[in-house]
Amino acid sequence: MMLHSLRAALAVAFLSLFAFSPAQAARPVVEVAFVLDTTGSMGPLIEGAKRKIWSIARSILDANPDAEVRMALVAYRDIGDEYVTKKFDLTTDIQGLYGELLSLRAAGGGDWPESVNEALDVAVTQLSWSQDRRTCRIIFLVGDAPPHMNYAQDRKYPVVLADARARGILVNAVQAGDARDTERVWREIAQRGNGEYLRIPQHGAVVVIETPYDGDVSRLQIELNRTVLPYGKRAEQRAIEDKTARVTAAPAPAASDMAAFLFKKGGTREVVTGRGDLVGDMLAGRTKLEAVPVEELPEAMRALSAADRRAYLEKQLAARRALDERLDGLLKQRDAFLAAERTKQPQAKDSFDRVVEETLKKQVTRATVN
Repeated sequence: MMLHSLRAALAVAFLSLFAFSPAQAARPVVEVAFVLDTTGSMGPLIEGAKRKIWSIARSILDANPDAEVRMALVAYRDIGDEYVTKKFDLTTDIQGLYGELLSLRAAGGGDWPESVNEALDVAVTQLSWSQDRRTCRIIFLVGDAPPHMNYAQDRKYPVVLADARARGILVNAVQAGDARDTERVWREIAQRGNGEYLRIPQHGAVVVIETPYDGDVSRLQIELNRTVLPYGKRAEQRAIEDKTARVTAAPAPAASDMAAFLFKKGGTREVVTGRGDLVGDMLAGRTKLEAVPVEELPEAMRALSAADRRAYLEKQLAARRALDERLDGLLKQRDAFLAAERTKQPQAKDSFDRVVEETLKKQVTRATVN
């Protein structure tokens, strides 16, 4: 009995070393929304975006390591297609957003213009942008075709962009391809949105650089996933299981980019984004073990005593910290390798991921300084 009490006390003390404190809550927030044309001509670029979303998210932390990153996606096509807009709201659960991005396929279109006006309006007015004046708010419009200007129900882009300026949202315009009519409108959108006009090749020109460290990083991330304890309703536990499964299924470079983002992410170290990992949520102060109903605990913990549950959590945390130490060294070597390789590939400077990453670093840094 005394041994159980001692173990429980040690577990509480060990967990409290990493507990969330209110002072940690005052972190800078960076919100980024992608407004993405998903008609047929955008297929190669969409597939490239799936591979590079993690390096794009990481670039925000390169500019501001303490930032809380919230990302959103508004996919758009045109009237008569399967959908006109499809919204995935701003969230810190980047793995959940990644899952939604993986589900997107390029299709539809037909005539040249698309429902750009409606998509921009959804992004500016229907996403849950923070009202804190210190928040950095950025939109990237990505497409290859101009807007329909003859749809009576649309708020046209000059009106929407005036709204964006009033809300403190920067709007960048990324043009895929070299259509002159699109360039004219995209340049105007960037100017009215206080953002930048960026041109990339039609196919996105995404370059995936493989490194000698990707395999080991990916394997370590899979091991870290074994320290995750999904809890809550069955659907909530299944969502966490899906996130860890995507790491296993991802190509090694993408899995490495994901690990790099999660490792560098400010605040409490996370293995999965969003709520639902008992170890992560306890460390972040989002829940207490005693507050979780027995039937919502991980199956392996339900039959344990209170003391043994604490000890079980301690074991998972100790394993996570040991893996983190190994991962830290690997990621530093990988970062150095990537930096060297990028200097050898000047042709990739106009790729989708590179122009977005460089723009984000510049705009996030500027917002932080101001």
